[in-house]
Amino acid sequence: MDPRPTPAPVPVPPPGCPAHGSGARVPLYGPEFAADPEAYYAYLRHYGPAAPVELAPGVEATLVTDYTAALQLLNDSVSFRKDARRWRAFNEGEVGPDSPVVPLLAYRPNCMFADGADHVRLRQAVTDSMARVDVRRLSRSTEQISGYLISQFAARGSADLVGDYAKQLPLFVFNELFGCPAGIGDRVLFGISGMFDGVNAEKATEVLFGAVGELVALKRAQPGDDVTSHLMRHDAGLSDEEMVHQLALLLGAGAEPLRNLLGNTLHRLLTHERYAREGGLVEEALDDTLWENPPMSNYAPHYPVRDMEFAGRDLRAGDLVMVSFAAANGGAGQGHSRRAGGHRAHLAWSAGPHACPSKDPARHITVAAIDHLFNQLPDIGLAVPEDSLTWRPGPFNRALATLPARFTPVRPERTAAAAPDTPAQAALESRRPAAPPRPADAPEQRPERGGLWSSFLTWLTK
Repeated sequence: MDPRPTPAPVPVPPPGCPAHGSGARVPLYGPEFAADPEAYYAYLRHYGPAAPVELAPGVEATLVTDYTAALQLLNDSVSFRKDARRWRAFNEGEVGPDSPVVPLLAYRPNCMFADGADHVRLRQAVTDSMARVDVRRLSRSTEQISGYLISQFAARGSADLVGDYAKQLPLFVFNELFGCPAGIGDRVLFGISGMFDGVNAEKATEVLFGAVGELVALKRAQPGDDVTSHLMRHDAGLSDEEMVHQLALLLGAGAEPLRNLLGNTLHRLLTHERYAREGGLVEEALDDTLWENPPMSNYAPHYPVRDMEFAGRDLRAGDLVMVSFAAANGGAGQGHSRRAGGHRAHLAWSAGPHACPSKDPARHITVAAIDHLFNQLPDIGLAVPEDSLTWRPGPFNRALATLPARFTPVRPERTAAAAPDTPAQAALESRRPAAPPRPADAPEQRPERGGLWSSFLTWLTK
């Protein structure tokens, strides 16, 4: 009998994956990856702590899949930088500006793409401004917005909890946090939705930045008790251009992951019997989702400052290196970390100097929105077999396309009239003045569809 251990079999590429051999890059796009990313992550791990991947046709990257290596990368601001102007493949024309992944990877003058003193200055302004968000006011706003959205479908007895609820609620809440008046808020909703849905993304980006520019001009003239005004008054002394880019980052990077987090947590609650059986486990379901189905599965772009070896891979200066939060969370040894009391030691919020500055508001909004939904519709349940659900393709997000639900139709009860000092009511009264007029030669930027934020503000006064 041969005493030597049997070598572990080399994993084969998952179904639909064209990767063959150790040198091939594994594609992180298309319906096959979206349908079963865990199979891809299992295959990627056989490369070691990091693996060669393709984010879109012709867009190559190194993806860190190991928890320890990911922490090392996220905390090493000496060997790795965030400034996307270092991206060698983009600078050399190997990746064109029309690539579908460029909008989330190309440089913008905001804190996410800054290093050193610039990052410290911009990041501190964002962190301090977000810290001024009052939790009680945030809860009231979330409940009001939740009530409005539920009122739109409660009498039907059915809803798509992604399109009708999870997609819209974060956008409305962030409009409130940032003090958007009706017309500007409508265009912010249109712009962010279009950018992430990939529908006329160029126009959507133009609309978003135009709307945020108007918001900055308005708050310069009429500051209020909102994140935009707090950011504007910060000691960092942000210019108008810096204000626009920080706000666009916070609106976009806040709304899309929060949409996915809300949708993925609802999915978990509706598809795992334990939560329904035991009840009152929204916080636990949220933590489980952040570990096992994080809303941003692969991101945190970094660029090595020199040719180097990292996590078993040879890297050239300016190579794109990213972290798989999903793969790192699910790697060997993480189950022990969770059982040992580190239930929130996941990487879903990233880590290090660029960790998410809005994780506490995001968590609070998610729990409040789900609690209110279940309180209003206590018998809500999945309307289709779980295996019929589809996930949106893409290398960065983990998000359902739809989440059909059914429940006993109800006549929605209005949330009690907001007190005059609640943010939503204050918004209606204080945001009536129009934004400063556009220059005569500036093109008019109007969404093809809109009015959602205006409709909500009107609903509050009925």
